[in-house]
Amino acid sequence: MLAKRIIPCLDIKDGRTVKGVNFVALRDAGDPVEQAKIYSNQGADELVFLDISATNEKRKTLRELVRKIAAQINIPFTVGGGISSSEDVSKLLLSGADKISINSAAVRNPKLVDELSKKFGSQCITVAIDAKLIKGEWIVYLNGGRISTALKLFDWAKELNDRGAGEILFTSMDHDGTKAGFACDALYQLSEQLSIPIIASGGAGTMSHFKDVFENGKADAALAASIFHYNEIAIPDLKDYLKKENIIIRNYPTT
Repeated sequence: MLAKRIIPCLDIKDGRTVKGVNFVALRDAGDPVEQAKIYSNQGADELVFLDISATNEKRKTLRELVRKIAAQINIPFTVGGGISSSEDVSKLLLSGADKISINSAAVRNPKLVDELSKKFGSQCITVAIDAKLIKGEWIVYLNGGRISTALKLFDWAKELNDRGAGEILFTSMDHDGTKAGFACDALYQLSEQLSIPIIASGGAGTMSHFKDVFENGKADAALAASIFHYNEIAIPDLKDYLKKENIIIRNYPTT
């Protein structure tokens, strides 16, 4: 079994970390540079930075902020928001990102996934999927959850797998910010159908939710935001708990 990963997520708007519920009602959650440094020091396995309004505002990711964060951390760093070309990816990698995350751009131009994976390597390409359960079907949404599509989660995820995506970051919009647990049924289906890693996002509220998403959702990694930003759960404590529950986790401190 591959070791599971714990990933804090910085949702960025106007240069600040924000967090909401079901993708709305955003509130300030702190300075992203300081938070990134803390998470790196606490033993987070990776860090995800999502410029959540870049696509909707038709602008590029905040590269200067990416540089500042990259200078403060020593863990893998994924950056997303407003990425739509190889040039965008090159600039972000040069700014300090280790991986990039695309979402809306992949839906609008699926061949972009093929292009990026061939040019930069699949291991560098994360494709994020935001989806909501509508009348029993998981439907894909774009632009930070603002625009619905005709795509269905499992079909789209399989296509991304086949096009060369390195991993899928699946966020359940229904679970986002609720702290009621992850969408484990959907995650389990994804893990059964795909050959690439699945990052679970949306719904983390307790340590047991992480155990559940790894054991029952079969996720390879779990991403969370508000519980870390507001000091409700500390990453070292979470890793201690998971180790005691016999879940293999990455970067477990030995001292």
